[in-house]
Amino acid sequence: MSHHLDSPEARQDPRLDISDVYLFRGSAGTVFVMNVNPLSGGGGFHHEGMYEFKVDTDGDAVEDTTFRLVFGEADADGRQPVELRRLDGADAADRDAPGVLLGAGRTEEEIAAGQGIRLWAGAAADPFYIEGSVVTAVVTAIAQGTRLDLSGFDPAAPANLFAGTDVSAIVLEVPDAALGADEIGFWGVSVLATDAGGWRQINRCAQPLVNTLFNPADSERADEFNHHTPAEDREMHGEVFARLVSRAVAANGTAGDPDAYAERVCAELLPDLVRYRVGTPAHFGFAHRNGRGLTEAAPEAMFALVLNKAVPLGLDASSASGEPRAEFPYLSLPVGGPVPAA
Repeated sequence: MSHHLDSPEARQDPRLDISDVYLFRGSAGTVFVMNVNPLSGGGGFHHEGMYEFKVDTDGDAVEDTTFRLVFGEADADGRQPVELRRLDGADAADRDAPGVLLGAGRTEEEIAAGQGIRLWAGAAADPFYIEGSVVTAVVTAIAQGTRLDLSGFDPAAPANLFAGTDVSAIVLEVPDAALGADEIGFWGVSVLATDAGGWRQINRCAQPLVNTLFNPADSERADEFNHHTPAEDREMHGEVFARLVSRAVAANGTAGDPDAYAERVCAELLPDLVRYRVGTPAHFGFAHRNGRGLTEAAPEAMFALVLNKAVPLGLDASSASGEPRAEFPYLSLPVGGPVPAA
C-alpha cells in the first residue's frame, strides 16, 4: 500500500486517511491531488475536519502557503458543501487563522475559485497500483533486516491490490504564477477538531510508501510520524530510517558501504516532501523525482531506492483502476468495485 490505512489513528476514520498525493502539470497550471477514504470512496469528507495542501516555496520544508478545505454535512443527494481558503506567510501554519476565501460550492462539481484556481472534490477510481505479495516481502525485508524473499510472488500473474476500488479525491489546479516560486515542495495534511478546542493532525502524506516502509501501521511510530512536520523529519526520524536502510542493503548485499548508502537515502527521503519544478513534466523514478503523475510506477521507484536493487511488480499504468481523464479533474470516474481483503 502507499499510505492506505497507514496508522492506528488513520484507520479510525478513513475519511481522514490520506492514501496518496500527486503533483503534476495540468492543462492550465499545477495540479495538486489528495486522495482520502481509500478502498471505497463512498464516505466523502469529514465535516469536522480540515484538509490542507501545504506548499513550501523557499526550500526550508516549512509551509509558505496553505490551501485549506472544509466540508459540511452531506445534503439529501449525498453531496457536501465545500469551502477553499488560502493562507500565506505565518498564517499558513496557523490553523486558527481565517485565511482568504477563494471559493465555495459542492462536491462532485467543478468550482471556479479565486486567483484562477479550479477545485473539484468527489469520488474517483484509485490510480495507485501495487502487487500485494511484493510489498509484503519488501516491508518484511526492511523491518527485519533480511534478504528480500519473493518466493510468494508469481510474476506470471501479478495482481493490483487496489483493483476496482475508489477513493475520495480533492483536486486543485493552480496557475503557476499564483504559486510564486519556480520550485516547490508539497505535502498533504488532514486534521480533526478536538473536544478541548483546537486541532489534531491525523495524517500527512507526501512521497508514496514512506510510512508503509519505515513505520509499521500498527505502531506508535506511525502515528508519531503523522503528527510531525517535514521540518522535523531528519531530527525525529532520520536515525530510524538510516538504521533500517543500512540493515536491509547489508542483508541483500546491494551496497558496498551500507551506512553511507543509508545516509544518501535519508537525504533523498527526508524531509518528506514531493518536490516539483513548476511547469515541467512530472516524473517519479529511481534516479530522478519531480512531482508525481497519476499512473507512474511509484512503488518500484521507492523499492529500488530503499533496497538499491530493482524490484519489478509486473504491473503498469494499465493495471490501475479506471482510466485518467485528459482534462480537469484528471482522475478517473469511480469504478465502484469490491473492497479487497485486508
